[in-house]
Amino acid sequence: MNDSTYILDEILLASSGKRFVNYLIDYAFNYGFGYVFGLFLVLIADVLESFGITAFGFWIYNLGQIEWIIIGIMLTVVYYILVEGFFGISLGKLVTGTIVVDENGEKPSFKTIIKRSFCRCIPFDAFTFLGGSRGWHDSLSDTYVVDKKALAEEKKMFYEFKLIGIPEQE
Repeated sequence: MNDSTYILDEILLASSGKRFVNYLIDYAFNYGFGYVFGLFLVLIADVLESFGITAFGFWIYNLGQIEWIIIGIMLTVVYYILVEGFFGISLGKLVTGTIVVDENGEKPSFKTIIKRSFCRCIPFDAFTFLGGSRGWHDSLSDTYVVDKKALAEEKKMFYEFKLIGIPEQE
């Protein structure tokens, strides 16, 4: 490591309260999206049935609770991979002003976001950040959820401090 590399200060970590709000907002969005997705599948089945194609409708109408849970988990994983992979935030993080970063305060790689998203499938993962810990999907993927504005300020001060004593170039 060299001293010009910013290392995240754990004081910037989002509070348990913000993490809980993130969870609630993302859960509500995922639930609503899952419901709409299910309706869309039924609509497709009905349209296909009007053309005499009944196999898809038969499959959809006979899905059990376990299958719908698996579809819901897959939708949730895809949601987090897409929004955190491309934007570094989810809908909940957007509302609370937090962002996902790596230890250097940078946007994590897409591979890291995929790992982070699949770690959310671990049972009870949603509750692991309560009580001050980072949570399994954070610690296992080496990611952090921090206050976006505080991180920007801290990084700005870090890099400006590193410029002290270096002559300006014209």
